Amino acid sequence: MFNVLIAEDENNIRKLISIKLKNAGYNVLLACDGLEALNIVYETHVDIIIADVMMPNMSGYELVKTLRDDGKKIPVILCTAKGGIHDKAEGFSLGVDDYMVKPIDFDELLMRIKAVLRRSQTVSEQKLIIGSVVLDYNTLTVSNGTVTESFTKKEFNILYKLLSYPEKSFSKSQLFEEFWSFDSDTEEDAVKVYVNKIRNKIEPFSEIDVQTVRGVGYRGVRNEQK
Repeated sequence: MFNVLIAEDENNIRKLISIKLKNAGYNVLLACDGLEALNIVYETHVDIIIADVMMPNMSGYELVKTLRDDGKKIPVILCTAKGGIHDKAEGFSLGVDDYMVKPIDFDELLMRIKAVLRRSQTVSEQKLIIGSVVLDYNTLTVSNGTVTESFTKKEFNILYKLLSYPEKSFSKSQLFEEFWSFDSDTEEDAVKVYVNKIRNKIEPFSEIDVQTVRGVGYRGVRNEQK
């Protein structure tokens, strides 16, 4: 399931887009402005961003510029009441993937999302490639062409998140809150159990690892860091 981040300061529009995307099968993340959207990007895996241009704290343009300056290639569709050619030119010059003028046709938005995801080579399958190692979200497997290991969905999601942000450490509490429901009877120690299972399964793949950061939590390690 793709994670779609909606950055929109108007509550009604944000809710309408959210409902439409959820009905279409997307997992939706919500932000009231560009700054909140940026924080979400650095905490959670995001496949595509739908952002308004005029927002408090950080505009859609500023959000895109910050992401691109940081080397992040997350696809972005800007939605705005400004439909002039100069407005669009500014957005595309910053690295926007598509541009829609309000009022938004939701069916058109869905088509554009699919098209942008297809262009970014993430449609129909989600893969994280690290050297010869491929994490395949569709099959919940990790392989290197010789060895293939299967994971449960929770195991795979934890590994995928850690390796998606190899320079960031996640606490046990952060991982627990994201991957276990709040009403679950499971204790936070389950995170350690799952990390140990993941480590056992990725032993054949020298290019990836999950490292314990003393006093902090866990971080994903890619081959270039070894």
